[in-house]
Amino acid sequence: MHEPPVLVWLPVDRRYLGEDGKRSPFYVLGEKYALSLKQVAGAEPVLFPAAKAEALPAMLSMVHGVLLTGSPANVHPSHFGEDVTDPRLPLDPHRDDLTLPLVRACVEHGVPLLGICRGFQEINVAMGGSLHQQVHHVEGMADHRENPELSYEDQYGLSHDVHLVPGSPFAQWAGGPTARVNSLHGQGVNRLADGLSAMAHAPDGLVEAFGVAGAHSFAYAVQWHPEWQTATHPFYEHIFAAFGAACRARRAQLQEAGRAVA
Repeated sequence: MHEPPVLVWLPVDRRYLGEDGKRSPFYVLGEKYALSLKQVAGAEPVLFPAAKAEALPAMLSMVHGVLLTGSPANVHPSHFGEDVTDPRLPLDPHRDDLTLPLVRACVEHGVPLLGICRGFQEINVAMGGSLHQQVHHVEGMADHRENPELSYEDQYGLSHDVHLVPGSPFAQWAGGPTARVNSLHGQGVNRLADGLSAMAHAPDGLVEAFGVAGAHSFAYAVQWHPEWQTATHPFYEHIFAAFGAACRARRAQLQEAGRAVA
């Protein structure tokens, strides 16, 4: 008898695509997230493009994990009490409306949660933290953005070290106290939310990974992009493998609960 698939929900971006004057809204998901989830975590990506926050408890009962992806769009600064400093930077308020309450619901219900780049920032904001809207304008901070003149592959190349908290899951997944990662972000953590535990820092001190303290399941996030060529980077691969194992554990719990009710 075959086991039912492990289902992981990936919230989508909402973007206007097309030529000027003929632009219309599309729901968008980066392929690399779905492929790493399928090929490394052993899970099936599922989408609920028009999901609303009020339906979250019921929808989470149908999935075994949530992956919050990266995106060109930033979290709207109104969610951490600031005005927009650069109107030219892209925003996605429709995604914010879903993902911020989704983070809190995952933590409350013990649903495995992995945040990447924008997803990392969403978790911090959802839990009460704040962001630097433009890290490269903060005194003492490096420029963490990708070089737009490079090829796509080179933009995702290894960029800088991260220093991992000894004994943390990230140190275990990396097999040591440091790892080299890519860097493609303009925003970053300013104030880390209460209830989050920093587990990796860039050389300039910027938080690059954290976990949700006291979470009932896997609840971790990274500022870099481990979904890029995951299978060729053991550190990235171990992150996705651990997430997949947590999702399978939730599937087993839900199956057991269903048998108990029957």
